[in-house]
Amino acid sequence: MDNILNNYIDTIKDKIINSTCEIINIPSVFDDNDGSNTPFGLNTVKALEYVLDLGKSLGFKTKNIDNKCGYIEFGHGDKLLGIIGHLDVVPANEKDGWTTPPFKATVLNNNIYGRGAIDDKGPVIAALYAMKAVKDNYNLDKRVRLILGINEENDWKCIERYKETEEMPNISFSPDANFPCIYAEKTIESIFISQEYRANPLLYITNISTNDNAINVVPKYCEITLCFNKDKIPNIKETAQKIISKYNYNIAVNLLDDTHIKLVSIGVASHAAHPELGNNAISKLIIVINELLSNYNIAINILDDFVTLIGDDFTGTNLKINFEDESGKLTLNTAQFFIDNGNINIGFNLRIPVTTDYNLIEKQFKTSMSNNIEVKVARVQEPLFISKDNDLVKKLCFIFNEYNNSNIDPQAIGGGTYARAFNNCVSFGPQMPGTKDMCHQVDEFISIENLIFCVKVYAKAIYLL
Repeated sequence: MDNILNNYIDTIKDKIINSTCEIINIPSVFDDNDGSNTPFGLNTVKALEYVLDLGKSLGFKTKNIDNKCGYIEFGHGDKLLGIIGHLDVVPANEKDGWTTPPFKATVLNNNIYGRGAIDDKGPVIAALYAMKAVKDNYNLDKRVRLILGINEENDWKCIERYKETEEMPNISFSPDANFPCIYAEKTIESIFISQEYRANPLLYITNISTNDNAINVVPKYCEITLCFNKDKIPNIKETAQKIISKYNYNIAVNLLDDTHIKLVSIGVASHAAHPELGNNAISKLIIVINELLSNYNIAINILDDFVTLIGDDFTGTNLKINFEDESGKLTLNTAQFFIDNGNINIGFNLRIPVTTDYNLIEKQFKTSMSNNIEVKVARVQEPLFISKDNDLVKKLCFIFNEYNNSNIDPQAIGGGTYARAFNNCVSFGPQMPGTKDMCHQVDEFISIENLIFCVKVYAKAIYLL
């Protein structure tokens, strides 16, 4: 069976690569301003239509569900195997330091570069061609359905729509995390803190920009513009530079005119599930601004409380609030920072150990903040926790380890996948053990070797499951 599938997949390698490049070229970032018929943005619908059309050309049954999601299916019978992936991506901008265009796939050094290459467009294409390999070589007495979401990076309304009207798989996997298999995914919680901002005429914030950083991305960029009294604060640029030098942060200071100064913080983007892989531009700048204001006896409670909460630990693993279990430590990503309707707001994305009651996090936030600061939970995604002895977990681990000639146990992650939205579902690849996670990062890529490996492993999983 392995030789038949593998040899077939090797003959369609170029098609797999070309299809991966073509779907990367569609900038399928969430946008709710494109019209009622494109609820998550025109380009997300274009990505969905591209893959549905590709599936139809490969001989599959397809369905577009209200431009919110869709599926591709083959086989017959009462039982349904689901494969659940997403085609939307987080924003990307060449100004962030990409060495290749994020929305023009580039094949270089046996890698395919572009936003979505590994999260989750490449793996979705791998799953589709794995279905093609099985369909063209075997007759199944069950059905296989590739379910396509286009709102995963935001609030999963795509999958909510699917579950309202469509058939649920009996068993399924999501190609959106790590090999060999994921048995636990932490709770994901987004919390915002807010305080009314009353400007001090001596020195006050006039503008904050983070280039619309997504809540699940470690921010690479943050800038703040301050207005100051030039007579009472004659040396503000020098004072700011001393503070920055003390911390050795990558923050530039620009005197715009006699009364305005701008500070620009540059960090390193990464997935919020792995804040240790990034360098948080917002956190650094808040620390500097808070100290700068304090230097002139100006206090803003929300900034001061923030510094007390996180200290200089941008990964959030040594917070004043701290929990840990077998799924790992609680982590925090300071993701958003803005002024709106007269309030200063800071948004956090937390990954909470599976055995921790997430309500405790909100309580801990409230006890850590001053009385005039509002704490609001914006969204909670319940955790996934399946026994390592679960039959699906064991089968997928066996399939991967046999192909990879390894003996690796299932993993727990801080990321969130569609697996937690379905019963009897876990995440399965595409990230190889010991490799750097490029999800949400600059110069995101998938190696061609990994892409073809995924097609072969997913084909065997489809056949055996």
